[in-house]
Amino acid sequence: MDTSLKTKIDSIVNSDSVVLFMKGSRSFPQCGFSASVVNILNTLVPKYTTVNILADNDVRTGMKEYSDWPTFPQLFIKGEFVGGADIVRQMHESGDLAKKLGSLVAPAKPPAVTVTPRAATELTAALKDGSPGDVIHLTITAGWEHQLDIGAKDANHVTIETNGVTLQLDRTSASRAEGVSIDFVEAADGAGFKIDNPNRPAAVKQIEPKALKALLEAGTVKHFYDVRTEKERAIAKIAGAVHLDDAQMAAVEQLPKSTPIAFHCHHGGRSRAAAEHFLKEGFTNVYNLAGGIEAWSKDIDSSIPRY
Repeated sequence: MDTSLKTKIDSIVNSDSVVLFMKGSRSFPQCGFSASVVNILNTLVPKYTTVNILADNDVRTGMKEYSDWPTFPQLFIKGEFVGGADIVRQMHESGDLAKKLGSLVAPAKPPAVTVTPRAATELTAALKDGSPGDVIHLTITAGWEHQLDIGAKDANHVTIETNGVTLQLDRTSASRAEGVSIDFVEAADGAGFKIDNPNRPAAVKQIEPKALKALLEAGTVKHFYDVRTEKERAIAKIAGAVHLDDAQMAAVEQLPKSTPIAFHCHHGGRSRAAAEHFLKEGFTNVYNLAGGIEAWSKDIDSSIPRY
């Protein structure tokens, strides 16, 4: 690399504690990968520098040799190259990015979390099996799984005092925890903690044939679609299931997004893909028949041919 260009890039890298070489700027990212890193940094640090590599071709080409990294964005923290979009995302989800940033991270606002009296009793009892000074840790993963653990206090975590229980969350979990409720329930099949999170994104609901039949008969689900081919439908059909052709696709897209909709195919794979499509379109009450028409024939209507 040309000495003058290296000196120039050195100067930019060391101009701020956090420097992001990207396409566009913090206020106007010009690619999805750059935007994703900006969104992450915005949740952690109030101030950082962005460098628009589209505005300086010398810096754009020189950075690939400087960092030995072929793509953008490229993140530097305190002069050290951290990585690109995927690495930054992984570090953010694990909490390692906040640790790397250290004191640069802005204080996080503790989310409002409710621990019911019964849950508080069980959590307090569980702490007796831990070490002195241990607290309850709540982790909410990228897949929206909720984990309760016992461990030592972490100075980098968000701390909440609720109903006599000290609860800690890493920053990423805290950003997903506003309005979370933790309860302890007992049922015929056992007892355990029940965590409700209003922030959890909608997911496709896998439903067994008998349960779906009950929803259809009750009128709870009025839109039931068969995603199989016409050739397959000529072999076997579930009464009331409408073929999801192009016209029906367009009709579904016009429904209110809260409308319950259900899908089926032969074994459940293709219909799950269709259900996921409509979930991404904003539908929030989407069902997929587990096992497809094959399971329906076995569990509900044996007169339906199996193939």
